[in-house]
Amino acid sequence: MRCPAPVLLCMLLLAGCQSFSTGQEHIGTNTILLSAQHCLSEYLKELEKVHYGPCLKITEVDDQPPEIREDGFIELPVATVVRLGTSCVYRHADGSPIPATMETTEFMITRKTFTSPGERWYLHAHKQARQVVGCQPTLSRSVYPTDKTD
Repeated sequence: MRCPAPVLLCMLLLAGCQSFSTGQEHIGTNTILLSAQHCLSEYLKELEKVHYGPCLKITEVDDQPPEIREDGFIELPVATVVRLGTSCVYRHADGSPIPATMETTEFMITRKTFTSPGERWYLHAHKQARQVVGCQPTLSRSVYPTDKTD
């Protein structure tokens, strides 16, 4: 028995759609997702170029290496105290890291930090991508800097 081409094509499309991930699956009922690493950048209209800001990487979760999911996020429980070890590094104009600027710091999650399960969060190295110094982790629901630089 032969399958007509349209039926076979339809079956392949359905199989592909079922295996497509929206990134929202497998989030625990009592957890949030936090980006394991994130780099800030800001587009400068007047110069018509991207300014590469600092990058932050989570290096420890309560003194243990983080368990990073395939999508680059770490699952953390809501309403729980967690200590994050982080490292920050600034980047050259081409986006490559400047090793001499690497800095580490701790970031504390309190019981009130994450109260709604199933959300995605980003830990930025700073509030803005330009004219900043040091590693001052800032939580955000957005991949973009909290503040735009004037």
